Amino acid sequence: MIRAYATQPIDHGPSAVRAYRDRMIVSGLVQGVGFRPFVYGLATELQLTGSVKNTAFGALIEIEGPQSALKQFYQRLSTELPAPGNIQSLDLQRISTQGSKQFEILPSQTTDQSHQYAKTARQPKRAKSPETAKAHILPDLSTCADCLQDIFAADNRRYRYSFTNCTHCGPRFSILTALPYDRCHTTMGAFAMCSACRAEYDNPRQRRFHAQPNACCECGPALTFVEANVAWEESSETSSETSSGIGLQEGLKKEHSGNLSDPLERAIATLNQGHILALKGLGGFQLLVDAQNADAISRLRRRKARPDKPFALMYPTLAAVRRHCEVSASAAALLTSPQAPIVLLPRHSSAGQHGRSPDHRSKLAAGIAPNHPCLGVMLPTTPLHHLLLHQYKTPLVATSGNLSGEPICTDQQAVQKLGAIADAFLIHNRPIQRPVDDSVVQFVHTQPQVLRHARGYAPQVIPVPNAQSGNQGSTRPHVLALGAHLKSAIALSTADEIILSQHIGDLDTLETRAQLQKAVDDFLALYGIRPDAIACDLHPDYASTQLAQTLAKAHSIPLIRVQHHYAHILSCMAEHHLQSPVLGIAWDGTGYGPDHTIWGGEFLSIASQGFERVAQVLPFGLPGGDRCALEPRRSALGLLYRCYSEAAFEMNDLAPIQAFTAPQLAILRPMLTDSINTPTTSSLGRMFDGIASLLNLHHVISFEGQAARSLQSVAEQSVAEQSVAEQSATATAYPFIISDTRPPVIDWRPMVKAIVKDCRQGIGAGAIAAKFHHTLTKIMVQIARLSRSFTGTSQVVLSGGCFQNKLLTEQAIQQLSAAGFTPYWPQRIPPNDGGLAVGQVMAAWRHFGGA
Repeated sequence: MIRAYATQPIDHGPSAVRAYRDRMIVSGLVQGVGFRPFVYGLATELQLTGSVKNTAFGALIEIEGPQSALKQFYQRLSTELPAPGNIQSLDLQRISTQGSKQFEILPSQTTDQSHQYAKTARQPKRAKSPETAKAHILPDLSTCADCLQDIFAADNRRYRYSFTNCTHCGPRFSILTALPYDRCHTTMGAFAMCSACRAEYDNPRQRRFHAQPNACCECGPALTFVEANVAWEESSETSSETSSGIGLQEGLKKEHSGNLSDPLERAIATLNQGHILALKGLGGFQLLVDAQNADAISRLRRRKARPDKPFALMYPTLAAVRRHCEVSASAAALLTSPQAPIVLLPRHSSAGQHGRSPDHRSKLAAGIAPNHPCLGVMLPTTPLHHLLLHQYKTPLVATSGNLSGEPICTDQQAVQKLGAIADAFLIHNRPIQRPVDDSVVQFVHTQPQVLRHARGYAPQVIPVPNAQSGNQGSTRPHVLALGAHLKSAIALSTADEIILSQHIGDLDTLETRAQLQKAVDDFLALYGIRPDAIACDLHPDYASTQLAQTLAKAHSIPLIRVQHHYAHILSCMAEHHLQSPVLGIAWDGTGYGPDHTIWGGEFLSIASQGFERVAQVLPFGLPGGDRCALEPRRSALGLLYRCYSEAAFEMNDLAPIQAFTAPQLAILRPMLTDSINTPTTSSLGRMFDGIASLLNLHHVISFEGQAARSLQSVAEQSVAEQSVAEQSATATAYPFIISDTRPPVIDWRPMVKAIVKDCRQGIGAGAIAAKFHHTLTKIMVQIARLSRSFTGTSQVVLSGGCFQNKLLTEQAIQQLSAAGFTPYWPQRIPPNDGGLAVGQVMAAWRHFGGA
């Protein structure tokens, strides 16, 4: 978008040589992407003069020359900008010529110095908040092909250097301390460039021209290898002396600096011995073990208290991934992209597919992803990872370096926390400014869907047209949204954008709650925003809600409480730039309802005035409340009790009943009959759990979503084993009833009774699970048709944790499309609670717009 504020041209002589000068502020992804070198090269090629520099608002360009050359400059500025750079807006004003003789890159300006230019370019001035940064912060980027050539070329001065980067790759968000993006505003500020690096930095023909993290083995960060017991001793000595994040690394910096390969070789020897290595990566520590060593993986699971949850794998090459997984062209492109996330890929049915003979050396240990048809895989993301995997050659388990339930470790605290898990540490002395975990992505309906929003994606800027938020042209307030309780992430708004943070984690521990507070302080300082309002979830007991209350009171600003499922739908609407009306289908584990019950199977009509519950799932009891989240057998008991009343306790042939002891059932009976500690819910997430228990898949789980994931897996396997004709012939649904009340109630009891009958008749779990999924899809279509008869809308939004289920989401997309609806589902913003804060901002904007 270009906003031009032109005055009459200044006459400097004959029209053939008349020069003009423009000043512009360019916002978007224009810092940390080589934008200034690109502008410099383009201007000099066109023989234009002037300057470019970073400001807190983006990049400030003054450009002078003939009108024809200026026109070419503007055209090529947007069309030739290398990825991942992106121009969101360009505020332009014609000013007096200065007769400059060259084009140059000037030193960056601070926020205060930038204000005068923001006003001159007619940036909007807010009454309640100070001027805010408009420069977009770039996520960390995986190593580019040119830098890979450098580290593997024996005659290159960066041969085997683990911190090689350029303007196209390397750390950004994880090392940034302030805007504008300059070396002094990063954790690389402590490393003075040597003469050779400085020459590259100053050379406009070099790809390291103004590459802020530029370094080499002579002047940059260094690796250190240390055994766990030594690390603990050193950490104890240094932890009280520093809080900078350097600590241990500074104390041991010189130990191996004379031979860069030595720490790496010792790390490889550690892995070869079947030991656990803690490696300090871009945004935090990772725990690595040999993916073919079953004993090592078992030891890691035991030490990390992670008995079942799948581990991610890091492969040396894409060819190595193909030995174990089906890799589509889209998946290959994503794995090798600058984002380089963990991608969920289907396994090969055997190691010998695609013309390869089975090789016992390529087999993965069974404990990596037990009973799961997919593997979470990624390629090396940094030069250090590339060097390690290139030499080790086989895949490694690469899981987050944290204690169970806590945030990923970054610097000095890693040794204390991970010392009981890791056998050795491979660390470095470049401080990590903020923790950034690995992102996780799957493919749904051929499109990538982000499940964990972190490295490579965060912070993400979501532009939101003014009409979409319901403000009808009024100035939109700055809103800080704190998300929910699980998969915590925050969001912050400017006048026309929402900025989504990196994944923080579940707020079950004091450590993660402290990290939430740090993330809030960090975002507000980094973007220079003073919020006008705080948005949070409706649930009064969430740690995020309690922090929101504290912040709102401390700053005397409004607190906007947003219903959980309403926020889910608004989040997806923001991503796809949808306007009301839409039908929102929000299915997840739990969300606090306005009626003080637990929602989770919602059909919401979204209008500009808010939302209306247009259909609801028949509620059932959750004996023990939150304990049901980890005991699917309790959810199954709640379903059975709703169907059969007290007779459910005598159904001793059913798996969930058998999963309890007689004393346990004696305690649970009065809880259900007398509604003692048994909240009611409409949650589809808990229904998935209950059906999984009925099918004897899981009765007690060790991680969130385990039962539902297994139910999805057996259903997918059943569908995959059928031909297209067989799928069509067996695509019948279980019975259900939709009442003629307003709102209609979806009575699922006939479905559960039919499932019980199938279980007793020995029908396979996969067939039942597949039919269950098909039934849910049919319910969606019928409610969508009913809703369309009242609202006239064919837009259907699918969001919430249940739509992480690839099978459910793809079937819903197909069936809704066949019925004449236009379905939308989360892709860049997670469907789970990791995207909830975006919807909370949208709801707050609607609130202030009079909705």
